[in-house]
Amino acid sequence: MMRIEIINTGTELLLGSTRNTHGTWMGQELVKLGLRVQRQTTVPDGVAIEDALAESTKRSDVVLVTGGLGPTSDDITREAAAKVLGVELMEDEAALRALTEFFEKRKKPMVDANLKQAQNLVGADVLPNHNGTAPGIYAPPRLGGEPNCAVFLLPGPPRELYPLFNEEVVPRLKALGGVEVIDSVQELKFVGVGESEFQDRLDAKLAEVDGLEVGYCARLGELDLRLIGSDEAIAGGRKLAEEMFGDFMVCDDGASLEEVVARSLAEAGKTLATAESCTGGMIANRITDVSGASAVFTHGFVTYSNASKVGLIGVSEESLEKFGAVSEEVAGEMAAGALRVSGADVAVSVTGIAGPTGGTEDKPVGTVCLGIATKDGVQTYRELHPRSRQDFKLQVSQRALDLVRRAL
Repeated sequence: MMRIEIINTGTELLLGSTRNTHGTWMGQELVKLGLRVQRQTTVPDGVAIEDALAESTKRSDVVLVTGGLGPTSDDITREAAAKVLGVELMEDEAALRALTEFFEKRKKPMVDANLKQAQNLVGADVLPNHNGTAPGIYAPPRLGGEPNCAVFLLPGPPRELYPLFNEEVVPRLKALGGVEVIDSVQELKFVGVGESEFQDRLDAKLAEVDGLEVGYCARLGELDLRLIGSDEAIAGGRKLAEEMFGDFMVCDDGASLEEVVARSLAEAGKTLATAESCTGGMIANRITDVSGASAVFTHGFVTYSNASKVGLIGVSEESLEKFGAVSEEVAGEMAAGALRVSGADVAVSVTGIAGPTGGTEDKPVGTVCLGIATKDGVQTYRELHPRSRQDFKLQVSQRALDLVRRAL
């Protein structure tokens, strides 16, 4: 396996003012080529780039560097690479011509600072950038004698990086990698089952599938099972997962739970309404984040107060008095009322105690009651999710959407 490393440069990435998405995107693109990223490093602008390059080129076969190719004083990726590889920088005529044409087409003056963007490492290839002023650079292995590592210097802005990567970097990586058989990758998403339960019941069986690589990614209320290998190996791993956890499997195409629910509603020709108290509209928000939700989502009732529960969806005052707002009885009436008022085919309700205050001995913080209503009747559930307020709301919205998925 070719050892590939990514170095992302930019102080703004470490300050958190700019989100670093390059590693995720390039990792996904490389997997399509049968290649993997072995390591990713983020460094600030300045001399740290040289240190990172010196280390990475000694242990890797390919290093992809993003950023630091601009015209300002802190853009020193070219200089750092020249020093590490032991080669000189010189003005490249083709790069200068492309740079000049870029400004001429836009009828803008080119300042002297831009001239540094026409500099290239002696013996390296200039990678044309059709979407910006900073061309990329490809330094083949042993350009300066040592190290035996290919180095790609790439612009930082995604609108420039991504097209250049596909047009110029991918063909060279294919030649360097020599990968003839590319493993397939499949991710199965599960909701309502934890990583530890997978580990306990399934991990050993997956390990027995010849040629199958397994990975997990756990999120709040979700678990992604990553299967890598031949189509036969992936089919074997998937069969095992479905046999044990098929009821919890949501999708195999990377869709979010809300996308799966919206898609399932559309396929069934049904509509959904929500009645929310403790989640404050989060379930409706997640559904309406999905393009095309208007075809399947009719009403979102945020009945946070008792009065709104009574006035908007017909919860009885007697039930609120006798059982309390956080009860299966009220959750059931909320779901039934939302179904009746909206005319939807499915309605889901939630009422709970998000905390950190408001809990009692009988109903501690994290208590939630849910209801799911269809024309066939109403089902209710009482559960405990003792988390932070925001995590509680997210977990409850996950559970509610999964109830809709199961009802469909």
